[in-house]
Amino acid sequence: MSGSKRKKTTQAPPGPASSDPKIDAVEATAYAVPTDQPEADGTLEWDSTTLVLAQVRSGDRVGIGYTYAHRGAALVIADPLRGALVGGNPLDIPALWTSMYRSLRNIGRPGMGLMAMSAIDHALWDLKGKLLGRSVVDLLGRCRPMVPVYGSGGFTSYSLKRLQSQLSGWVDQGIPRVKMKVGTNPAVDPGRVRAVREAIGGDANLMVDGNGGYTRKQALALAHDFAEQDVCWFEEPLPSRDLEGLRLMRDRAPPGMDIAAGEYGWGVWYFRRMLQAGAVDCLQIDSTRCGGFTGFMECAAVARGFGIPVSAHCAPHLHAHVCSAVPLLRHVEYFHDHVRIESMFFDGLPQLHGGALQVDPTRPGLGLELKPQDIERYRIDA
Repeated sequence: MSGSKRKKTTQAPPGPASSDPKIDAVEATAYAVPTDQPEADGTLEWDSTTLVLAQVRSGDRVGIGYTYAHRGAALVIADPLRGALVGGNPLDIPALWTSMYRSLRNIGRPGMGLMAMSAIDHALWDLKGKLLGRSVVDLLGRCRPMVPVYGSGGFTSYSLKRLQSQLSGWVDQGIPRVKMKVGTNPAVDPGRVRAVREAIGGDANLMVDGNGGYTRKQALALAHDFAEQDVCWFEEPLPSRDLEGLRLMRDRAPPGMDIAAGEYGWGVWYFRRMLQAGAVDCLQIDSTRCGGFTGFMECAAVARGFGIPVSAHCAPHLHAHVCSAVPLLRHVEYFHDHVRIESMFFDGLPQLHGGALQVDPTRPGLGLELKPQDIERYRIDA
């Protein structure tokens, strides 16, 4: 699935707004979207996904951004983040980011605080682009025209038939790398991995994600089983807090198998510890958790200092923008749930071509157009 079709516009992008714009209003809304069927990974089960939408207004321009978080993140946006933003200059994103970060001191920054900030940061970049008549990728600076993706889903709750169909479907779409979940039942995982390899053929890259569901000895043993099916990526074989264990996995994993983790990181301090421990071959960063595009770029710069490539976790259509500007990038996760939800919520999404997402640089800001009538039924009280 490649997302909604872009709406073409015959009008020129809006020109620069006032030289001294101000933020007039900040709003947040939460939406809960049921999954298309029950889903599970190595440590969790769920049947819905919550998207928190942020809107930041300056004059007649509105920036939109979002995160995937508990609906309580909308309350954090309403108070205290709104107070840290209203009256500020939307072009001065670093100053606004610092103001928001400071306002969260007594609430708690890691977790819901930074996820709420992430939604706002995305909206600020969208608003800045609209005020200046420029796309976000132009504002960030591009080092690649397209960002490679990998198909991701393959939940442990799936039947073998559904598992094989989903992952082989991505390969048929031209995505040359796919990822499945493991870890709920270690005894059956080798068989499920083998079934997927049979379905996708020998040329596609096969990746697995344990979501921290294994012990060290289980993970080491299974890494060698998975290697027989040419698995090239073992994500969170252990909980991300077990940095010694991840380093052990990295040292002892079969040749050609990368160890990846980091999706729960909240900022540079988290990632710096992981990198200093030598825990990963590839660092996963999530713009919806680490403070938006501003936080993502900062964390990616730290990884580059260690010579470690990064991979963006979930929210593929958001990450297509910021990852166009990241020099040492591996890929973006084309996650089943988020591809589906983002296509339901927005027109103007980056388009999938030959296993990569391409942003339209002619559309101001993020280029997204909200579909309010389509999503109203999913709205929930924060």
